[in-house]
Amino acid sequence: MKQHILLFAFFTMIGSVQGQEITGLELLEKAIKYHDPQGHWETFKGTLFVTMETPNNPSRDSEIKIDFPNQYFYVKATKGKNTTEYTVDKEKCMLAFDGESNLSDEVKKKQNLTCDRANLYKNYYSYLYGLPMKLKDPGTIIHKQVNLDKFMGEMYLVLTVTYDQEVGKDTWYFYFDPESYAMEAYQFLKDSKPDTGEYILLTGTETINGIKIPKKRNWYYNKNQQFLGTDILKKSF
Repeated sequence: MKQHILLFAFFTMIGSVQGQEITGLELLEKAIKYHDPQGHWETFKGTLFVTMETPNNPSRDSEIKIDFPNQYFYVKATKGKNTTEYTVDKEKCMLAFDGESNLSDEVKKKQNLTCDRANLYKNYYSYLYGLPMKLKDPGTIIHKQVNLDKFMGEMYLVLTVTYDQEVGKDTWYFYFDPESYAMEAYQFLKDSKPDTGEYILLTGTETINGIKIPKKRNWYYNKNQQFLGTDILKKSF
């Protein structure tokens, strides 16, 4: 028993030492160099096709157009027989449902079509598909200490990220391959409370405009590891 305790302590110490050989900012730079070696994300102009699959629900196909230089965002989502469209063109917002843009207040309310939701989608897709590059945004706090820990049976360099109060209260953990620095998982805790939030496992890669973007995102609750759904990035539908 004493030998097992000593071995555990030894490997724990080794993991801590190896993790501390690189700082959080250094790890982030290496990860960005892997995913976006030519620095294309800041001027990204392209289209993403994403299918969301959730248990016991029809899939949702989304065509997402992002044009950072022209401050333009558009998403067209089709689920079952219905299609919603959200456009944010600089400060202008446009909404459509089943191809109709002249919508009554009743339809907007029933379908939850709002400009706040349009901006929510813009921020959501820009953040998730812009990781890890988005971790350089203002208000992001990159913790200096990096740990080498096991997550879902694999060893990763773990980057801890929090945010300025006005940006967000969640604590995020990003898991990078120790050799390639590829981002392979991340999770968040709401208000830093255990058993809250979700974790996301990443598999496969699609290269779009020179950027390596995870192909599949499998979502789970932290609390009970319940599977929530999968986002699949495709070249086209």
